Order: sequence, then structure tokens, then C-alpha cells
Amino acid sequence: MMAARALAAAGGGEGRGSVSACEAYLPMAKLTRRVFRANGMENKIKVFLKRSDELRVGVELDSRADILVSEILDSELLGEGLIPTLQHAHDMLLVKNPKTVPYRATTYGVLVESTFLWKMHDLHSNEANTEDGVWLTPDGTQNILSVKLQQHAMQCDALADEIRLLSEPFKVFEFDFWKRPDSHRETKIEIKATADGHAHAIISWWVLQLDSAGSIFYSTAPRWVRQSSGVDLPQCANGMKDWCDHWKQCVWFIQGTGAPAMKDQILALRASHDQTIISYQLNMNDEISSRSPKSDHLTLLPERIALYGDKAWRSALIGAVRNAMSGRSSPTCIVADDSVLLAVIVSSLLPSSKVITMFPGLRDKGFNYLRAVADANKFSMDRIEVIGKKASSLTMNDLKDEKINLVVGEPFYHGSEGMLPWQNLRFWNERTLLDPLLSEDAFIMPCKGILRLCAMSLPDLWRSRCSLKDVEGFDHSVVNDTFGACGDLSGEQQGPCLPYYVWQCGYTKKLSLVYSLMDFNFSEPIHSCFGKTKIKFAHDGICHGFAVWIDWVLDEKNSIVISTGPGKDYARPYGTV
Repeated sequence: MMAARALAAAGGGEGRGSVSACEAYLPMAKLTRRVFRANGMENKIKVFLKRSDELRVGVELDSRADILVSEILDSELLGEGLIPTLQHAHDMLLVKNPKTVPYRATTYGVLVESTFLWKMHDLHSNEANTEDGVWLTPDGTQNILSVKLQQHAMQCDALADEIRLLSEPFKVFEFDFWKRPDSHRETKIEIKATADGHAHAIISWWVLQLDSAGSIFYSTAPRWVRQSSGVDLPQCANGMKDWCDHWKQCVWFIQGTGAPAMKDQILALRASHDQTIISYQLNMNDEISSRSPKSDHLTLLPERIALYGDKAWRSALIGAVRNAMSGRSSPTCIVADDSVLLAVIVSSLLPSSKVITMFPGLRDKGFNYLRAVADANKFSMDRIEVIGKKASSLTMNDLKDEKINLVVGEPFYHGSEGMLPWQNLRFWNERTLLDPLLSEDAFIMPCKGILRLCAMSLPDLWRSRCSLKDVEGFDHSVVNDTFGACGDLSGEQQGPCLPYYVWQCGYTKKLSLVYSLMDFNFSEPIHSCFGKTKIKFAHDGICHGFAVWIDWVLDEKNSIVISTGPGKDYARPYGTV
């Protein structure tokens, strides 16, 4: 719509120019047409339900285009297919030397020391410090359970108190939209350390140059880089102040225990990119590989790796399992979710137990992983089985006529980390489906879940989710229902529940105490629940919503509880707003 308006303003009236738009996702294409109609522009823009690399000159397009306007950027810059899309456009759709918006993108990085980030990837060192005898990453297999070797999108403004800068910002790559990009490039960068320390990660961001004159910029740099750096970074159109939910910074974890650095030391960094990923090697010692991981190697999100190396988290699970198995000589245990930690704990604490792992997301990969770490944890794979069935399909024949004495879960489901808190009540449903196979004294862990909530002021998150009206002079109000916008809603309509790591949501302030809203008793089969409470505000402020989460009570005495409530702490992963 901005392009069509600019074309009309430039005198390119009817018949003197055209605007074509691509949208391959049908629901979004339908919404696009609704927005065009609301703004009287449905006859001024052609919308093709295709990717741009499916367009052909002489078929969809009358001629090659003079101008390319695009926004196919993710937090890493390349992940949405920027390079292959531009390559096809320059080869097949654009005139020679076209005008483009944006004009150029530049990626930057900075070396940081951060114990917080180190705990998110070096599980081997952290579990060695727990000294509990459970080994998820035994010696010689340090990377068997790890984060994926890639850049991880993260709100790094929230890490201002958790990091030390060990270098000035450095330029990595430039990508010119106005010419055909290369599929692969590599560059060597010499970085001068600005302080003594230990480099744990590279934090990166990008800066867009929107126009060819170099007068309009947009940056995703974290605020603490802009404030502390003496490097002349471009002044940006967004004022460098707004918290952004869509574009974040990226974290590249330096492998192993990181790299030592001394002030004024020159560190060698090799950066490379393919069509979708930017990778780094510091001091050329890191191993970068695009090969598929081995069948027994598992990758988890950084927050889950940090939990699995957290002494308190592990102690809670080990203590609860030990108490539950007390007095049981040869129990039959089912791990109902994707927790490899619980599978190892149960198998290690009572080697004579029979352990059945459901592993609904991990399946054979989970079994292969357990086989690889069995010797280090002193248990035999002869007593472990991965059931490739749903809980509803299990029979006593599958269990060799042995009743289940112990059902455990974190609850954690691989690949579903962004779920709403109550979606993890899938554990309760699994336990219910197993009910006919349980012994009379079967122990369920966790014993119950408690739905808790807290009133919150969340101005940054609110602004990123609030209802749209006028955007650059165009009416966007028709998109609010589809997008699930918050605020300014009609009647009794409520905003949606959204899963977030609350510590990643910009400015936050608790306005009330924590209240319990509902209990879920896992000793009983699943059933309808209801709860309500009155909230008394303890602090002044604007209440934008409620953080809602589940505390998992692991034992019958309510003495061991794992909370997933909000806080600047990976061990309290996310609430729902």
C-alpha cells in the first residue's frame, strides 16, 4: 500500500505503473485483500498467492520490475530465505540495477563473558559441579546433549547485568539488496580484546540501511552496546528506544568452556554464511559442521540445557524420585514425557527397576541416547524399553503382566517448549490413559499442578500486541481479530493467552502477590476443574495482564516444588500473559 501510494504521488497513475505483491500463505493473502478493500486499494495492487520465486515475467508479471520492496528478515537476518529470494529476483524478475528498499543490511557482533549464557550451553561442566552422580554428558561425550550449533534469537537487553563486554562491536557481513548476493562467503576478523576475561558467546545484530543515500537506518542492536560503545554506529529511524518482540539479537555460544582472553590480545574469528545461516569460529578451534548429528546426539533449547545443569533443579527431581522409590525393590516405572533427565535418574537410582520410556517426541533418538550414557550411569539397557505406542494403546501384554508402580514426568515435551502452561497437562491425560495398568499403590510424580498468577505491568509487551488502527495512514483495524490483538476490544471480548519467557518481555513490574487459582490432582483421573480468586494490588501501576504459570508439586508432602513462574531466571521459564 505504501508503494502504491508513492507510485500515485510520483505521477504514475492508472496505466503508468503497477504494484505486485506476493503472499504464499492463504489465510494471510485473504487478510491482505481485506485490508486493501478497507483502504480502497483492492484495484491498485495485484496479490499473487505464490512465493516470489514462483512468479514469471510474461505470465504473472507484464515486465521486469524496477523496484523491489521486501521484508523477509528474521533475527539472524538470513533465516527466512533472504539470499535465495534475492538471487531469483535479480535473475528473473528485476531490471538491471534496480532500486531496492531496504538498500543494504550489515551484521555486527561483540564478544561477551557471561556465566548466565555459559550455563545455557556447557552442560558437561555444570553437571560436574552438581556432584550428584548423574551424567547426562559423560566424559568423552560432552556434546551428546547440547544446544544446536546455531545463532539463538534472544532479547539481550535483558542480559545487561549478566554480561561483560570483551570487545568493541565488529562488522561481520554486508548484504546489498540492490545486487545479486553470493550463496556462500567467509571472512576473517581480528578482534582486539578490551578486557581480561573468558569469552562465552558472540552476541550479534543487524543494521538496515533503508535508502541508497544512507539517511534512514533501522538497528536491532542491544541498548547496552549502543550506550557503552565508542564505535560510530548509524543513527536509526526507530530512535533506538523501542523494545521489539519480532526482531531480537542472536547469541552464538562458543563451544566447550569458551575461550580465554587477555586485554589487548588479538583474537582470530572466522565468520561464514550459507544461504540461511551465519556461523563463527573463534581462534579457529571450534568445529563447525553442517552434517546431521549422530543418532544418539540430542539437541535442546538453551533454557532446557541450563535447567538440566542447575543443581537445585536436579536435586529436586532426584530427591522426589528417591523418596518415591523407597521400599520398592523392583518397581516398574514409566517416564510419560520426553525427560531424558528423569529416565537417567530412575534407571540410575534403582538399577533393578524396569523403566519404560514413552518419549513421544524423542522416540528412538531418546533410546539411542540412553544406550550411549548407560555405562557411565551404571545401569543396564536390558531393563529399559522405549514404547512406540500411545498410552491409550498399551496393554498388560506390553508390560509382561507387570503393573506400573511409578509414573513420572517433568512434564516436558520435546519440540513443544513454546506451549501455554496448561498444555503441559498432557501429562495428566497420559497418566489417565495408563490408569488401568497402575498398581493400587502406584506413585504419580508430579503429584499435582497448581495454577498460579500475578498481576503485571508489561508496557513493552502490551505495545507489541495492542490493537492496530492507523498504520502509516492506512486502516489496519480488520486484522485485530485474526492476529489476536490486546486492548481496545469490544464488549466482553478478552485478549488471548500467549506463551512468553516473561524475563524476555522488556520492562516488567509485579503489581500483586502470587495467587493460586486452581489445583490439578494427578492422583485422580483427569476431570474438569474450576477456580477463581480475588486479586489485591500491592503496588501502583498500570495492569496490562496476568502472568499465569504452573507450579509442579513433586511429592505427596508438598515439600518439593518446581516453579515455572516469571523471573529473570532460566529456571523459571515462562508464564502466560
